[in-house]
Amino acid sequence: MSNAMYNKMWHQAQEALNSLLDKESQKLVEQEKNQVYIFQMLATFYIKYVQIFRNLENVYDQIVHPQKRLLIRKILDGVMGRILELKNEMVELELSEFHYFDDILQDLKLAPQQLDIPIPKYFLKEKMEVIKERQKILAQILADSGLDATGMKSTVKSMPLERAIKLIQIAERARQGRLRALFMKQIYLQEYRAKQARLLGEKVADAGAAALRIQKVWRGFHQSKRTEKEREEEMIFLGMDPPPLFNQVSATIIQAEKVDLLRCQVQLKHEEDYREALVTIKSDLQQIEGPDIKESLQEQIRQWFIECRSLTGSFPEYPNVEEGGSAVIFSDKTPEQEEEEEWKMSPSVFLPSMEEGNNLYKDMWMNKDESRNFPQDYDEELIKKEKRKEVEAEIRLQVDELMRQELKNLKLAVNKEMELPIKAGKKGKKKGRKGRRGKKGKKDKDLTADRTIESLFKELVEEGLLIQAQKVNLSDYIGEYSYLGTTLRHVSIEPMPSLLDVRQLITLYGILPLGSAAVHEKAPLVKSLLLAGPSGVGKKMLVHAICTETGANLFNLSSANITGKYPGKSGLQMMLHIVLKVARQLQPSVVWIQDTEKTFYRKVPNTEKRNEPKRLKKQLPKLLKLLKPDDRILIVGTTQRPFDAEIQSFCRAYQKIILVPRPDYASRYVLWKQIIQRNGGVLTKALNISCLAKVTDGFTQGHIVKVVKSVLTDRRIRQQYHKPLTPVEFIPLIASMNPVYKEEEECFKNWYAKTPLGRKRVLSLTVGGKEKEMEKGK
Repeated sequence: MSNAMYNKMWHQAQEALNSLLDKESQKLVEQEKNQVYIFQMLATFYIKYVQIFRNLENVYDQIVHPQKRLLIRKILDGVMGRILELKNEMVELELSEFHYFDDILQDLKLAPQQLDIPIPKYFLKEKMEVIKERQKILAQILADSGLDATGMKSTVKSMPLERAIKLIQIAERARQGRLRALFMKQIYLQEYRAKQARLLGEKVADAGAAALRIQKVWRGFHQSKRTEKEREEEMIFLGMDPPPLFNQVSATIIQAEKVDLLRCQVQLKHEEDYREALVTIKSDLQQIEGPDIKESLQEQIRQWFIECRSLTGSFPEYPNVEEGGSAVIFSDKTPEQEEEEEWKMSPSVFLPSMEEGNNLYKDMWMNKDESRNFPQDYDEELIKKEKRKEVEAEIRLQVDELMRQELKNLKLAVNKEMELPIKAGKKGKKKGRKGRRGKKGKKDKDLTADRTIESLFKELVEEGLLIQAQKVNLSDYIGEYSYLGTTLRHVSIEPMPSLLDVRQLITLYGILPLGSAAVHEKAPLVKSLLLAGPSGVGKKMLVHAICTETGANLFNLSSANITGKYPGKSGLQMMLHIVLKVARQLQPSVVWIQDTEKTFYRKVPNTEKRNEPKRLKKQLPKLLKLLKPDDRILIVGTTQRPFDAEIQSFCRAYQKIILVPRPDYASRYVLWKQIIQRNGGVLTKALNISCLAKVTDGFTQGHIVKVVKSVLTDRRIRQQYHKPLTPVEFIPLIASMNPVYKEEEECFKNWYAKTPLGRKRVLSLTVGGKEKEMEKGK
């Protein structure tokens, strides 16, 4: 795609954003009591912002103009933050983490896939070198310590050379024996056929009868092939089968990928040129325009001296550096402008930055003629405009020093006025600073002040507390949308969330805030996240996906992993201090607590008492309090048995609780299809995916992956051309596994109803139901 196309996409996205900002400002003034109307308004804004976000993310990734990219990045972060704010509003309104937009999507003529929130590519692109270097160091420490990727001691044992040679000899003799046996079998069959022919005696068949028989067989075969082909063409015509080469990557897509890579290289070059230009243009301005700026400033300030003298009869007091120097004198002339900029009706912290970005777009780029800037290089005039302000500010400091002295001399010469030095204020300020420093020192006592981050990092890796995250993308968490959510809620049935609803929450609460510092600092803060669901639904995979998509470090503080490490109260304090210090310094970071219900056991089983599973129970709330908006650290707990935990302290530790369900029919259909293909399987008509999805009701993603990998061995993959896959091959293995029964799923639903948000939801549906009906009527 050309630069012009991406510019066009940007202009369209800005138009959509401009109209949406206007609607937001209008709606925020209105007062509305009808909850259904409010939710539809919020949901419509949310969906529209997601569409703008999708377009801006694509444009930011591919556009090459460095100054445009700076502005797009600012707006992109604003849109991301606003999406999180609207999500928070919807959660508080509906008292549910999951929302269904079926009816709104129909009105907006959008497909459910367009609700997918993209993960900005700049999260990884802009720190790729840092991530690679960190992974290299981590791998080296693991190798030196004899640990595997999870931080556990490697179980691979060395073997004597004689034993290895003997094993190779045994395998080679067996291979030769199998080949010899096959050769002998072929000789035997050849001899047997010759013998049979001699015994029966070869009869000369009638040539005409033989030809007729061959014709019948050939015509039957030819007709069956033609019928099969016509049937295929009919199914393609009806849209029930994909056309040939449907899944094959076309040459156009391959070419487009090459262009994308080239565009990234151009981007980097333009960024470098832009950074160099910032320095060179500034130095040129200082040399060429600096003397004129200095002279005009001095003249302006002298004029101010004369005006004040003529109006008041005495020379004015010169503003000091802390107040802003002479800039304060001339900025006070337009209070109306200040008042207009500060006046905001919106409670959002992201709307002002989006409006500012939108106004900059209108002023700079909306109607700019770029016909002469075909390569989309930096705009020199814009840099000059920006750098003039910096040069003026620097020169103003020098001019202020000169003019203070000039004013002093004028006062002495003309008015004989003496200046009294202001010392009290300065002393007061110093005391204040000392006081603050003292308090801060007490609050943040560094237990490892004498140690480097590198040594602490190494220690955590060797102790198995900092582990290597598996390379798993969030898109690998396969599932399908729930198309009946709104319908079920209309008849007062609370639907189980779909897998893609879970994926969306992981993006909103985990990936976007960890990936963008600007979003994390201002958006509704999510410090901790709990993933609750039966075994095999992908909770662990989602934790690793958060780390992969954001380049985050992964700390494992599971009760089983910290057993016997850093013993005693002081040891535990030291462990948490080191983890928090490294996580802060090398942010973003994810602190993972697997089987987190053990930390909050109601009653510790006798078999686990020795392991002290509740070590972190009192420390976890303290750790959460230490996390600030500028700390991109997320605590993620995963649990298969949340009912074993003491619910109050458990829910207090985890701010957001996400129920991860077993896959429904639609998700199972997509899972079987994609997992078979990813493991080398070929889908044919002999393999009824719908049948597999139907009979595996209750089975999880983990079950399906295990079965597919067991069936699709290297040998079976090679046989597929002659012997296509059938559902019968997968059924016996599935039958030997235990599914997630409805009773277990009900246990999770009942437990979730006891969580703070779950209780509020239940109360709103029962106690407040009548009131809501009255409001709807009004």
